[in-house]
Amino acid sequence: MDTCPTTTPEYRAEHLRDRLAQDDIAELGVRVEVRGGTVLVWGPVASASCRDTVLRIAAEVLAPLPWRHDLSVVHTDPPDHEERLL
Repeated sequence: MDTCPTTTPEYRAEHLRDRLAQDDIAELGVRVEVRGGTVLVWGPVASASCRDTVLRIAAEVLAPLPWRHDLSVVHTDPPDHEERLL
């Protein structure tokens, strides 16, 4: 494996954290961790569109490293009906 610091999983993970915090997406709830030689991208995102953007950025930044994701879309819409308390 190439030992150049810019190709290490740790470097790429930190670069991805920076991109997710600074780009227009600003998804601060997304976590990026290195587990073994694989980068894990996980956490809540605001919409399916945000999830797609995070995945696109991760693919750009992390290539050619192995990586996985577990992103969940958190719905922040108001309820569509009132809650009944018994």
